[in-house]
Amino acid sequence: MSTSAYILQWGILATGGVARDFVGDLLSDPAERGVSDVQHHVVAVGSSNSVEKAREFIHSVCGNDLDASTRAKPYGSYDEVLSGPSVSIVYIGTPQSHHYRNILNALNSGKHVCCEKPFTINSRQAEHIVEVANEKRLFVMEAVWTRFFPITKEILNLLHMQRAIGNIKRVWADFSLKCNPYGAGRLFQPELGGGALLDLGIYPITWAFLALYQPNGRVPPTVKANLLMATDYGVDESTTVSMSFEHVHAVATAETSLAARTARPYCVIIQGDKGELCVEGSCPRPRAYILQRDGQDPIRKDFTFTGHGMHWEADACARAIRDGHIEVPECSHQETLDVMRVLDEVRNGNGFTFPAPLEDILSS
Repeated sequence: MSTSAYILQWGILATGGVARDFVGDLLSDPAERGVSDVQHHVVAVGSSNSVEKAREFIHSVCGNDLDASTRAKPYGSYDEVLSGPSVSIVYIGTPQSHHYRNILNALNSGKHVCCEKPFTINSRQAEHIVEVANEKRLFVMEAVWTRFFPITKEILNLLHMQRAIGNIKRVWADFSLKCNPYGAGRLFQPELGGGALLDLGIYPITWAFLALYQPNGRVPPTVKANLLMATDYGVDESTTVSMSFEHVHAVATAETSLAARTARPYCVIIQGDKGELCVEGSCPRPRAYILQRDGQDPIRKDFTFTGHGMHWEADACARAIRDGHIEVPECSHQETLDVMRVLDEVRNGNGFTFPAPLEDILSS
């Protein structure tokens, strides 16, 4: 690693599984993914109620990396992380019910933010966050890691620059898991913002936006949806979202469920008037694509990578902050807001609301 690399210093809010994956990727060698201009240091880890949890997290994730273990300081509250002068940006891996308040607290503490998806519970909260970030000139990003994968960027190049399948006419995407309500935790808890739509459905909706939002002039789609609530749990169990991108005369269907898993092998199918492109793996973590142009043999390309795949979004954060930007083009504030508005339309049209405090707007 060149000594001229920009070093971004991270504070971590939460010590759950997704935070472990993210920090594990932060600590990986950037050279393994061909990166030399940025690197990452974890300088603070906060648990909401136990410094021991934060300490155990550091010991577990940093392992034998003595430098990383020594550099990262454990804290028994998020406020202590946010008050740390060495923290430039915070990664928020808390339940989505807490995202809005956590982001606001971080911005009001002068910290840049990378927050797990969904960004907030509703679009009004997301609009508030973007407003505060703009006022304070602080970077904030929804951590939709899929947008930063090399395979995703290659697919977008094929679709939009090379126009490999011509005009896109139809998109289908599905991300579903077969979950036991007694073992799936927050997914079945409305007080934590649970349900298939916000937790899983954002990924197939993201693929619809990746394929059609830009060609549609960045105009959001019209939306219709069917939503089936989980009996006795107060969250959606299975949801199908139909989107019409009228400027390009194209449609997309996003499906998600907690009752049945995605059928293999494809998680995304994008069809144009000159061919189709199919994606293998899962919507959040694509692993291969098959390009089938009309009248030609199919082309398959597989992608391999080290770690979990969250380092690319972290690299994008580092470059943006280094260059004085408060958003990134891969996941712009406007697109985040438009996706959140689709999620709102789906819930509002089907009478699905969360407990009142989760939907509220806080003072800045």
